[in-house]
Amino acid sequence: MKRFAELLDRLLLTSSRNAKLKLMIDHFREMPDPERGLALAALTGELSFSSVKPALLRTLIMERMDAVLFTYSYDYVGDLAETVSLVWPDGGLANDRDIPLSYAVDTLHAVSRSDAPKVLVSLLDRLEPPSRFALIKLVTGGLRVGVSARLAKQALADFGNVEVHEIEELWHGLTPPYEELFAWLEGLGPKPEQAAFAPFRPVMLSTPVQDSDLSKIDPADYAAEWKWDGIRVQAVSENGVRRLYSRTGDDISATFPDLLEAMDFEGALDGELLVGTPPEHVGTFSDLQQRLNRKVVPMKTIREYPAFVRCYDLLIDGDEDVRTLPLAERRQRLERFVTTLDPARFDLSPIVDFNNWEHLERLRVAPPHPIIEGVMLKRLDFTYVAGRPKGPWFKWKRDPHTVDAVLMYAQRGHGKRSGYYSDYTFGVWKGDELVPVGKAYFGFTDEELRQIDKFIRDNTVERFGPVRSVRAEPDHGLVLEVAFEGLARSARHKSGVAMRFPRVSRLRWDKPPAEADRLEALTAMLD
Repeated sequence: MKRFAELLDRLLLTSSRNAKLKLMIDHFREMPDPERGLALAALTGELSFSSVKPALLRTLIMERMDAVLFTYSYDYVGDLAETVSLVWPDGGLANDRDIPLSYAVDTLHAVSRSDAPKVLVSLLDRLEPPSRFALIKLVTGGLRVGVSARLAKQALADFGNVEVHEIEELWHGLTPPYEELFAWLEGLGPKPEQAAFAPFRPVMLSTPVQDSDLSKIDPADYAAEWKWDGIRVQAVSENGVRRLYSRTGDDISATFPDLLEAMDFEGALDGELLVGTPPEHVGTFSDLQQRLNRKVVPMKTIREYPAFVRCYDLLIDGDEDVRTLPLAERRQRLERFVTTLDPARFDLSPIVDFNNWEHLERLRVAPPHPIIEGVMLKRLDFTYVAGRPKGPWFKWKRDPHTVDAVLMYAQRGHGKRSGYYSDYTFGVWKGDELVPVGKAYFGFTDEELRQIDKFIRDNTVERFGPVRSVRAEPDHGLVLEVAFEGLARSARHKSGVAMRFPRVSRLRWDKPPAEADRLEALTAMLD
């Protein structure tokens, strides 16, 4: 566990992407099987332990220390795993004999729910604080060390000197601890066969349009499509197996059983997951969120927010891989393919006709539907390739909206931000009252974070555990310029609106809260 704990600690304290990659590559190179494979599984979210939940940890620690003292400690640290690992009483069993990660994983996988408390206590008693932290993070899920599954797969690719799309294509047919995968990457064994049914194919991605890009390309070489505000998905139905994947290759099939039922085809489609009844009635991203990240979706929610895919591209047609064909030909095949599908679940992303870039710019800033966030440009003669090549695909998004809002509440961050108030709730004026309209936790520099944190500590009105209410009056408070991609009506928020992708774009120390925006400005955007 010590080496795994060291890896997590260094990843947590490292912000550089390249440095994180090197840490993972070194770990894969230095650790034996199955330790490195289990570390990989933990980083990619492929390990779960049904017998251990956060509530169990709270119960165990409350039996071992004063509840008020623990509450104060948790409030100060801001992270359950870190708090428990630091305050857990020394059981006198920690010594130089390390517990292998594989031993901890095997033990926790085998334990029953009734025996879990006793087994977990015995493991924690034998570990030192850093290893306790790693174990708790492991069993509760969500390592929060700044490593996505995609980044871990990139580290694997760099480790074995292969393309990351080769890892992604194999991934769903592999299981921890990935010994065959590591053997191949080290040149000690053959490449694992694709064992997954209806596998994920790595997606092709776009690059943002920069100032000089359009002047270098010919409009006649490109097709334009609307960029819809949903999530990119891949719908795959092959040999009787149906799967729905996110753009990063996560299997989200269980969340959308209504869509899976309609996937009565042989092939693989690339498109945008939306909710509503196509073609005209498309729900907002806030509506789509009613369906996302749920293990079980109530039938009432499925009926109220039916899912459908707006199809962008065709990757597999029957049993033929068509990714090597140019876009113009794939588009023709896609048009024929979609006509055979349920129109309530699959429709075609329309081509946007334009004469020149100036014409497309006018269309981009005034799209025909509020759920459109820009346009996509795709080169007609280019094949479908994994990754983000510069030139064949561009995204040209609408400029973000901005409002001046007042900081109302602040919550402690996690990980390396656990010592700062870094998660902010902000509001705008409704009459003489501030009403919350969103939350943001990025967009500011480290120096600005320290400035905001000091303001919060100096202007705290009330405390609610890790959350502080901040002084926010017409003549005293902190104004934040908040940028966001879109706005939707929301009955769950007191203000009646919900922001899409809000982030802090500027600190307005120069502006008194009385001059911040009013709710009418946001409702006008909706109207």
